[in-house]
Amino acid sequence: MTSPYIPGPQGWQPAQPQAGAWQDPNAAQWQQGWPAAQQAAVQQPAAQQPAQPVQPQPVQPQPVQPQWQQPAGAWAEPAGSWQDAAPQGSWQGAPARDGFGAGPGEIVPVDEFADDFASVLENSSVHRSTIGCIVPAYNEAESIADVIQSLLAQSRVPDVIHIVVNNTSDDTVKIASEFSGPHEVETELGLQFTEVFVHDIGKNPDKKVGALNYGYALVEGYDYLLGVDGDTTADRRAVEYLENEAVADSRIGGISAIYTIDDRPIKGFIAKWLIAGQRTQFAAFNMQNLLRGRNMAVLGGQFSIFSTTALRDIMKENHQNSPWVKDSEVEDSLLSLQIKSAGYLTKISPFARADVGGMTTLKGYDAQQVKWTYGAIELMWPGQRGDTKGQPFHPNLRLRWFEQFSMLTNFFVRVAFITLLIASLSINAFVFSPWWLIPPLVAAGLNFRMARAMEKSNGRDLAFAMLMFPAEIFMWIRISHFIRSWTRFLSKKKVDNWALQARAEKGGVSFGHWTPFIILAIVAIAIAVIWNLLDPVTQSAILWVGWPIVGVVTVLQTLTMAIKLFQRHQGYKV
Repeated sequence: MTSPYIPGPQGWQPAQPQAGAWQDPNAAQWQQGWPAAQQAAVQQPAAQQPAQPVQPQPVQPQPVQPQWQQPAGAWAEPAGSWQDAAPQGSWQGAPARDGFGAGPGEIVPVDEFADDFASVLENSSVHRSTIGCIVPAYNEAESIADVIQSLLAQSRVPDVIHIVVNNTSDDTVKIASEFSGPHEVETELGLQFTEVFVHDIGKNPDKKVGALNYGYALVEGYDYLLGVDGDTTADRRAVEYLENEAVADSRIGGISAIYTIDDRPIKGFIAKWLIAGQRTQFAAFNMQNLLRGRNMAVLGGQFSIFSTTALRDIMKENHQNSPWVKDSEVEDSLLSLQIKSAGYLTKISPFARADVGGMTTLKGYDAQQVKWTYGAIELMWPGQRGDTKGQPFHPNLRLRWFEQFSMLTNFFVRVAFITLLIASLSINAFVFSPWWLIPPLVAAGLNFRMARAMEKSNGRDLAFAMLMFPAEIFMWIRISHFIRSWTRFLSKKKVDNWALQARAEKGGVSFGHWTPFIILAIVAIAIAVIWNLLDPVTQSAILWVGWPIVGVVTVLQTLTMAIKLFQRHQGYKV
């Protein structure tokens, strides 16, 4: 490794000194490594040492000790034997050994951990970007240890890791503090240094947004900010992949990893079924973004890297004091929109992967999905809603519009089909057609292909797709989230969805997630009563008009699914 310094009369100096400064005539030898330069210095007689350059106050060279005039070869120690004095590490002056004192400006490595990251950079001969990692943590006692260990096990370790604990009521701080302090990590990329800091900011009204902005203030001087959720672990090369792509293209404002959920530790039938559905949901979302030129609609806070230059630009452009704002239910989606609007790219990595925390209860999953959907609607809705202006035509929201339209279609087809089916049976007008089997078979085929596209698919994923009924019930759950989100949004009732999600995850009695099904049952009973009051002619007319409408919508929906089924995945795995 080429040294960035050369020896001078007053210690080590830059390899390319300023004009007029002292230069070593044997600089070329010094740049070839320590032993060669050391040998050249010993072999050169004292009388041939270069004269001290003229300074305003000249300093006389130090007298040469007699032992420095020994003939060549007097240094009989084998190459590298000096390392037993102090293993490689930071640098300081060499102590005297065997009669040979440290010469002017000589240094040897010592086994001492660097005081801070700045000193490590000073002694590094290779420039690299700097990464500051922020981990907002709220009641993450069960997962925070795994998250920190995952970061310390990376092939490219973040240069600093800040655990920002907020509003917590468990042992998150205590567990995280066991990892606080400096860490020296040996990886295939070389010896790396990092330090873990744990910050307990207590009660924070801005919740996760406040924790993120607190962390940003700590790492705004770094090249990149790595945001990691308190329940997310990543493959060991994830940071390396994200950094390499970000450094290779200055247009990139942020890159997200591919997210999934590790279902191995999940226990319980309902929990496993919910996780299988969420894994399929993540896989479909990731694949859509990968096939759209790897343009990521949402740089999720679970495991994404952001250019701090881009963050400063969006803060200036939007007149913000911090990157994340508290008036949005989906702070990561809004930040992604702002980065894209500032002229940067928002990407998804095809290689970096991370396992996020999934929802294992119906209440928790409902609260999370309603919050996400509500926030997405707020970003899409035209006009001004509070402090967030809707951007219905923003490029990053096209996929969101498609998702909402797809959920509306799924809701209409299922409700209309069941209603018409029951109505037809009630007057003996039902006629079965084998063509009706095509839509569910295509849907099952699409789910099966998506399961096969998963990097770590298992038998549960395949069964979820092929049996059809698990996926169909899961779709009804998602439809209920769709209804609740739009109902809550259109009611213009101010609700703290963050607090509702936190309450749902804690447990307790709550029936809010069953509300759509209760309403659907009431509507179904009302329709049945009204249907029985109609005369046969009117009933026949309704069926004659209703079935063709449902048939056309179903055909269009099936064609859309068929296109996805036969679409090339271009080798991507999610």
